[in-house]
Amino acid sequence: MEHKNKIATVEALERMIAQKGSQNALAKSMPGVSSATLSQMRNHKWENIAAEMWRKVAAYVGSTSNVWSYAETRNSADLMRFFNDSQQFALVMAITGKAGSGKSETAKKYEADNRNVFLLSCNEYWDKRWFLRELLAKMGKDHAGLTLPEMMHKAVMLLKETSNPIIIMDEADKLADSVLLFFITLYNSLEGHCGIVLMATHFLEKRIRRGVAVEKKGYREIYSRVGLRFIELYPTTYADVEKVCKANGIEDSAYIRSIFKDCDGDIRRVRRLVFAHKRNK
Repeated sequence: MEHKNKIATVEALERMIAQKGSQNALAKSMPGVSSATLSQMRNHKWENIAAEMWRKVAAYVGSTSNVWSYAETRNSADLMRFFNDSQQFALVMAITGKAGSGKSETAKKYEADNRNVFLLSCNEYWDKRWFLRELLAKMGKDHAGLTLPEMMHKAVMLLKETSNPIIIMDEADKLADSVLLFFITLYNSLEGHCGIVLMATHFLEKRIRRGVAVEKKGYREIYSRVGLRFIELYPTTYADVEKVCKANGIEDSAYIRSIFKDCDGDIRRVRRLVFAHKRNK
């Protein structure tokens, strides 16, 4: 890894340590990374740190060799406001938007810039135990040797002791029914103490509404707990793409228009096209 990228990684590391509260808490949430290694990075004692370790830490703290600058789009501005409201007032929200609308990137930015934010990137293979494992890891806590009820009790107690916590569940539509319904138990235990945001594609809304219509177990409860409302994000506009391009060094209006036509409203596609343009310059 180049020197400038190591500097960027250390800067991102410092921001995440501030967010987590301590270096040790962050190290506990990073598999295969010790607090001693983080200390060496922070103190610029880099001689004995392997390239693979740099890549692992960079990926975790959101720093990559391809430097990418955050740009505030209409959706990201709305998401930041929703996250803040949820965190400050312990609200539960469900937010939907098409793939590539900027949900994940904005959630990572909010997590990096704020304390007591626990962002979970959901997966199809998660069961209830894996969900709690990920949640405890985000809080810098170990789950080893704990039963499922003990993990739940530990997570709930820690969250109740935390000032204005928020759990953001990204790609919540990937969760199996058993884990999605587990959200009800979590909500009941933390009502008034913790903000919870479910983020997903429109499939989540269709799935919940369909479940409510056929009176599927638990789905009416989920629908009620998100306030009988799914907040829909806007389609990506030319102005959004222009802001992203200019934040990342592309000023040519003709090329920005070309990117907008080619991206199909997908910010991930915009990123690919920006990097392709830089490589070809």
